Amino acid sequence: MVSTPDFGRTLDRLKPVVGAVTRAHIALYRRTGGRLGHSMPGMPTMLLLDHVGARSGRPRTTPLLYFADPDNPDDLVIVASYGGHPRHPAWFHNLRAHPDTTVQVRDEVRPVHARVATDAERARLWPAATATYSSYAGYQQRADEVGRTIPFVILTRRT
Repeated sequence: MVSTPDFGRTLDRLKPVVGAVTRAHIALYRRTGGRLGHSMPGMPTMLLLDHVGARSGRPRTTPLLYFADPDNPDDLVIVASYGGHPRHPAWFHNLRAHPDTTVQVRDEVRPVHARVATDAERARLWPAATATYSSYAGYQQRADEVGRTIPFVILTRRT
């Protein structure tokens, strides 16, 4: 297994390629109302998270895996795994600075409020997360090497 610091550097070097694929994914998702990009063979469902840069103030969009909270099905849960990278993803920091935002799920754009799950909520949601995407377990194991607990973010619909 690649050590966590080396893995983080590898992810950092791949940013230009990942960025191009991400931009294409977002464009297809938006243009097709999620018919393309919401689900892909062998992958969990994805949403588009709109967020504002914590420092830059610039609007951003990130496609992310998600699942519905089993106890509160109208709440959506996203996992700030960043593949087990030593740092949290930028979107996580952005949501902490600007928690009121929107997500697109298929063709629905919904206003949401983002909050970090408590430790108890995270423990309750962990089985649903790994059932949705089993790689989260490996990501957490990799993050454990540097003492990072992967946060869960609960997106609650705003009215």
